[in-house]
Amino acid sequence: METKRNKQLWEFISTRLKEKGYNRSAEQCKCKWKNLVTRYKGCEMVEEEAKRQQQFPFYNDLQAIFSARKQTTSKKLCSDEEEDKGRYRGKEKGKKGVSISGSTSESINDGNDIKEILKCFMRQQLEMEIQWREALEVRENERRLKEMEWRRTMEALENERVMMDIRWREKEEQRRIREEARSERIDALVTTLLNKLTRDDHMK
Repeated sequence: METKRNKQLWEFISTRLKEKGYNRSAEQCKCKWKNLVTRYKGCEMVEEEAKRQQQFPFYNDLQAIFSARKQTTSKKLCSDEEEDKGRYRGKEKGKKGVSISGSTSESINDGNDIKEILKCFMRQQLEMEIQWREALEVRENERRLKEMEWRRTMEALENERVMMDIRWREKEEQRRIREEARSERIDALVTTLLNKLTRDDHMK
């Protein structure tokens, strides 16, 4: 709540996270905080509280932090005003010059913060694009494997159908041969009987 740029602060936070089992560097913690602030400021324009929570679940948490920061800042300003009472105008002018210089320095720091946010944003976008490409490649490989499996299944079914057709034709051929052999035996039996009857008639 008291400073915008503090390397030791992020290192302390990184150490505390590691103690809790979360391995994050100070730079990662800093980028995460800046991203949270950016999303918080983007949700300030949303009027409905429910939509704010839906778009950004940590809105109330950051709002509490910034409200506390405003209170701390206002108390500090009030104490500074009390200390400044009774001083002569020359010192006030000198203080205004320092204030202007501090404002300029703060503007520079804000510009640097924006650059850091943009860098973090670009890194995240690059990581997201890499993850998206990897996921796309995984899905494509899965699709190819499923297609190959489907082709193998269809080929197996086609081979099975062909084998069944061959077996059916073989059975039909065997049945036809048996039918022809049976017909030939019947014809031979009828011929034999007719010849026998003919011989008996001649003998009489």
